[in-house]
Amino acid sequence: MSELSGAPPDRPGGQWEGDQGDDVIRRERLLARAFVRLADTLADEFDVVDFLHGLSVDSVKILRAEAASVMLADAHGGLRLVASSEERMRLLELFEIQSAQGPCLDAFGSGEAVQASAAESRSRWPAFAPRATEAGFQAVCAVPLRAHSDVIGALNLFRGNDERFSDAELEIARAMAQVATIALIQERALRERSMLTEQLQAALRSRVVIEQAKGMLAEHLSTTVDDAFQLLNRYARDNNRKLTDVARDIVDRKLSHEALARRPGDDPAGRPSPAR
Repeated sequence: MSELSGAPPDRPGGQWEGDQGDDVIRRERLLARAFVRLADTLADEFDVVDFLHGLSVDSVKILRAEAASVMLADAHGGLRLVASSEERMRLLELFEIQSAQGPCLDAFGSGEAVQASAAESRSRWPAFAPRATEAGFQAVCAVPLRAHSDVIGALNLFRGNDERFSDAELEIARAMAQVATIALIQERALRERSMLTEQLQAALRSRVVIEQAKGMLAEHLSTTVDDAFQLLNRYARDNNRKLTDVARDIVDRKLSHEALARRPGDDPAGRPSPAR
């Protein structure tokens, strides 16, 4: 993560509007690089966990939080911890999921940013707040991973002091979360499109093999193409095999044409079994 790795700044929670000079320039560069990384999901070796771990580390540095984590929704709509900037954050987030209360769950459920001081946390999340305090966290904030009406998870930001995140920091957190969401959705769409293309190509290849097998059967058995297909289909069904695999065996001459003309119970010579 180059400049975005390492320990968080000494002054979490400061106002962006009041910063001057080199400090502002440095943060702008960090933010620009973070957005470039968040938008880059086209690499062949793209990994969701590594991507979201980068979001956590970037958030700590840019937003001057002490720790950050990311949760994603699973196929059943529940949240799962995917990445965190440090171990105590990971343990606290696992407790948040188990206790079914906390800022990340609220942000995911409402689709809106949530933040609270230590006192607000105690009244809002009575089980979660004491564990957060024990872990050394006071101010908490969570923003949804959201693109339009699609909410796929949430980003959690915690501070060791009780200073709330400023409006500017919340706006930046929302922007980072939204870019990450769009990137993840696009990456998923590209992956699904690639899988669909591969499936289509496989289907076309299978269709070619089946047509070849039908033609070979029809010629060798002196029957119609339709009847040849029925033989293929019947053999595959009777032997619990895939139609494409049977067709490929015919084309590769691993399966005799006569074998498909026999019914279950026929002897190898092709004579039908006695009527019952």
